[in-house]
Amino acid sequence: QVHLVESGGGLVQAGGSLRLSCAASGRTFSAYAMVGWFRQAPGKEREFVASISWSTGNTYYADSVKARFTISRDNAKNTVYLRMNSLKPEDTAVYYCAADVAVDPHIGVEYDYWGQGTQVTVSS
Repeated sequence: QVHLVESGGGLVQAGGSLRLSCAASGRTFSAYAMVGWFRQAPGKEREFVASISWSTGNTYYADSVKARFTISRDNAKNTVYLRMNSLKPEDTAVYYCAADVAVDPHIGVEYDYWGQGTQVTVSS
């Protein structure tokens, strides 16, 4: 069992910045763990934002947020961050943290654990 709790959401003007945090507790991540951020805007499907390998630190980003968002992790604190710069109104959504505690290379990443989400609202 892994418990994920997001924090850091809020209201910000376009062009501003915000940093989200995802604190994990419970089951220890393996060397093959992957943690990601997703978001869902009203009336739209949930979409991938960014992810990071727990051990290597390799990162992946959706094209829509490249050069603006940065995902990072602090292994000692079991925490993943998402720094968001140059925010746009279209970034408005509920942001979720998710984790695959042990990626199976034969299957791929499967996010089995999810947080409750944190609201990010960007005004024009």
